[in-house]
Amino acid sequence: MPIITVDTLCMTYKTPVRTEGLKAAFGSLFRRTYREIQAIQQLSFTLEEGAIVGFIGPNGAGKTTTLKLLTGILHPTGGTIEILGRQPWRREPAFLKQIALIRGSQPIGGPTELTVLDSLRFQQLLYEVSEADFLKNLAELTEMLDLEPLLQRQIRTLSLGERLRCGLALSLLYRPRLLFLDEPTLGLDVTAVNMMRGFIARYNQQTGATILLTSHYMIDVEALCKRVLLIDHGKLAYDGSLEALSAALSPYKLLKVTTHEASDPLWNNYGDVVETEAKRASLRIRREQVPAIIARLLTDVSVADLTIEDPPLEHVIDQVYREGLPLQLQRGKR
Repeated sequence: MPIITVDTLCMTYKTPVRTEGLKAAFGSLFRRTYREIQAIQQLSFTLEEGAIVGFIGPNGAGKTTTLKLLTGILHPTGGTIEILGRQPWRREPAFLKQIALIRGSQPIGGPTELTVLDSLRFQQLLYEVSEADFLKNLAELTEMLDLEPLLQRQIRTLSLGERLRCGLALSLLYRPRLLFLDEPTLGLDVTAVNMMRGFIARYNQQTGATILLTSHYMIDVEALCKRVLLIDHGKLAYDGSLEALSAALSPYKLLKVTTHEASDPLWNNYGDVVETEAKRASLRIRREQVPAIIARLLTDVSVADLTIEDPPLEHVIDQVYREGLPLQLQRGKR
C-alpha cells in the first residue's frame, strides 16, 4: 500500500485587494474585496514506502504549500490526503512522531548554553523516545553525521556546518518514517552540500524512510531521485522517471572526441560541431544516431578518447519551466 495518497487536492487562498488612494484605504476598513488564488489544483499522486522522490517546479508553483498540506500545517479546501493511514491536518501525536519537515539549512536551535547532548535529551522527552531507542538512534546518527566530537560542546561554540549536522540529528532522533525536505542544501557551501546529499542517501538506505525532496538545485535531484513530480501553477505536470524526462526534452547527446590524427577529420560528417580545437571536438548528435556515429568514428579515425554526455539537467528543466512539457509527457505519462 502507498505510504502517501493524494487525491484531487486543492488549496485556495483569499487575499484582500483594493485600489490605491486614501479613499480606497478608508473604505476597505468597512468593506473588503477579496480575490481567490488557487495555489493547488486537482493534485493527485502516491508515494511508495522507501522511495526518494523529487518534487520540483518553478518558484510559486505550489511546492511549499503542498508540503504544508502534507504535514498538516494547512487544511486543504478540497480533495483528500492520507499519510500512514491518517489525515495530516488532524495533527495527531502518533502521526507527528512519524514525520519530519526539514526546511532549508536548519541548524540546531534552543538555548545556546546547552550542550548538543542536552538538546538531544530534551528532544527525547518531547517525542517520548525510550532510552533503548534513544541510545540506538543516537549511535547511528553520531556515526552518519560524525557527531562524536560535538556532543559535549555548547551549541554557541559550533560552526554553521556543525550546527547543521546537529540540527539534522535533532530532527531525526525519533526515527521518522517520512521526511519532507524543503530545499535542504539552500545556502550551504560545497562541503556541506556533499555531506547533506550523502546523508540523505545513507539515511534512506539504512532506515527505509520515504523522502519527498524539493530543490532548485537539479544536481540534488539527479543525485538522489529516480522519480520526479513536476508541479506548475499548482497542477501536476509530470510524474515519472527523471531519465525519461531528460531524454524526451533533449533528443541530443554530446559526443567529445580526442584523436591521434595529425590533422582534424571533417567533423561535420559526424554531427553538429559545438566546439573544436587541436585533435579535439565536441559534437551534438541525436540520441538514436549515437551508436552508428560511434561505429563510424572508430572505423574512420584513430580515436584516443571518447565520451558521451547528456545535456546539463538544469538546462532541461529550465526548458520545461519556460516552454512547458510536450504532450506525450503531460499528466502522469511514465
